[in-house]
Amino acid sequence: MSDLIGQENVKENLGILIKAAIQRGEPLDHVLFYGPPGLGKTTLAHVVANEMSVNIKVTSGPAIERAGDLAAILTNLRAGDVLFIDEVHRLGKAVEEILYPAMEDYALDIIIGKGPSARSIRLKLPRFTVVGATTRLALMTAPLRARFGAVYRLDYYEIQAMQAIVRRATAKLSVEADEAVSKRLPGGHAVLRALRCGFCGACAITPR
Repeated sequence: MSDLIGQENVKENLGILIKAAIQRGEPLDHVLFYGPPGLGKTTLAHVVANEMSVNIKVTSGPAIERAGDLAAILTNLRAGDVLFIDEVHRLGKAVEEILYPAMEDYALDIIIGKGPSARSIRLKLPRFTVVGATTRLALMTAPLRARFGAVYRLDYYEIQAMQAIVRRATAKLSVEADEAVSKRLPGGHAVLRALRCGFCGACAITPR
């Protein structure tokens, strides 16, 4: 957590949440990150898994097309694992209905058969943590939002944080960048995009 640059308020509150969960010996409560693209939601999900010393399973809302897809993912989770769902607001209604009892009761309801002979079986799941990420919080349904115990908004990086990101990234990539680059780029996502491009003169970045 200490190696992560920026988002100080989120890091502080998340650190308290993680420390409390570790002291109780329980999985972390479900966490939701929201905010503009490129501010570190996916990175924070991996940080959560690393701090809790558990595995992380990464997927996205559009990738889970059917309830069976989610059921397959849930049944392969181990106790304490983190399930990261990017673009969580794009989950289908049928998929959300499966996710509700999984998040709340750690159970999976399966319907076997059709018609009058159909019957429901409830499978117990190990306790796990859902970490959701969305750029469109308003598009999430109220029942889904309510099942996240901790909700954090990620803001744009400050100039000092962007400068620190540029300095650390350029050191690792063996390139040089002047201090003006972080001031000219509007946000953390643009900083990372510039560092990954061809290191052109327009970004004031040149190979050593």
